[in-house]
This record gives sequence, C-alpha cells and structure tokens, in this order.
Amino acid sequence: MEFNYEKLDVTKLARWVVKEVYILTKKFPSAEIYGLTSQLRRSAVSVLLNIAEGANRNSKLDNNHFLNISVASLVETDCALKIAIDLGFLKQEQYDLLEPKIKELYFKLKGLGKYLKK
Repeated sequence: MEFNYEKLDVTKLARWVVKEVYILTKKFPSAEIYGLTSQLRRSAVSVLLNIAEGANRNSKLDNNHFLNISVASLVETDCALKIAIDLGFLKQEQYDLLEPKIKELYFKLKGLGKYLKK
C-alpha cells in the first residue's frame, strides 16, 4: 500500500537527508549519543514524519501546519550540522555535500506550503 506522502518529491528528499544524517552521526563521539547525535537524528526524522502526518490530514490547513513543522525541523537539522562542524565532529566538506539537498528540500517544502494556502 502506498500512502499519500510517499508520492511527494519532498518525501524522497527527506528520506535521503535522514539516511545521510544517520550515516554521518555514526562517526560522532560516543559521548554524544544522547546529545548532538540524538538531537540531529530526531530533527531529521521529524522532517519526514511531519510530511507524512500532514499529507494524511483532511484539510489543507492541517497539512500546511505540519509542513511548517517540517521546515522548522529541517532548519534545526541544518543548525545542528553546523554545530557539529564547530565541534569538530563533522568536516565542512561533508556538510557541503548535504547542503544543496537541504536547501532544495527547504524550498520545496515552502513551495508546497504556498500551494496548499491557495
């Protein structure tokens, strides 16, 4: 069975971001498992989960609300990645590979939200 959210381009991008965040955070210090590692993973997963929840709501207003939460979680993910760079857990080059997809996802989420407001 395929749910509504699985048909969205933003879903594919969000799944890619989640996978990359998990791959990158595997290399973080074990002392960060309950700190930045956990926060980064949760924020990345939150992007996708809110897309899914919103897409299966009965109104565009509800869907847009969850898209806004997805955007906020994506910005949180981006911020946490930059903190990881500052702390030396992540190299700038690694972030540079993720950043274009994060930006693309951000603008697609914002665009979908604008579409739903019509």
